[in-house]
Amino acid sequence: MKKMRRHDREITDPTRINEIISACTCCRLGLNDDGKVYIVPLNFGYEENQQKKIFYFHGAVQGRKLELIQKTHYAGFELDTNYELHTAGTACAHSARFQSIIGTGKIDIIEYLQEKRRALGLIMYHNTQKADWDFPEKALQAVAVFKLEVDELTCKEHL
Repeated sequence: MKKMRRHDREITDPTRINEIISACTCCRLGLNDDGKVYIVPLNFGYEENQQKKIFYFHGAVQGRKLELIQKTHYAGFELDTNYELHTAGTACAHSARFQSIIGTGKIDIIEYLQEKRRALGLIMYHNTQKADWDFPEKALQAVAVFKLEVDELTCKEHL
């Protein structure tokens, strides 16, 4: 894990980081588009496999996001939750409550139907807390599924 400037807000406990990820509903991917950043908000699924954090996403089988993933195979990501503004009498005294996660990782398209089925199941579970979804083969072929393996991650909390 990469260290951050505000050590007093840094979360390093893996269990707490997983709790914060579980509380998030949107992951924003940042992709390199010839030196410009393309950011896209996505719902996601998540797992930890042999202490490796892995995020799963889905989308159209064509378009800018897919092209950039195929071109660069790398992405930045951001998740946040529990935002609440704390007001004060002066502008500079305002603060906010939040939890956030920022990181980077290798991202690739999942090709095999069985792996796509499993990844979509994790996405559905994260968003509904329900398992055992059915994904017909025709539906699996009509969707692109992406896998991001985290290289670096920092977690921050301000309560």
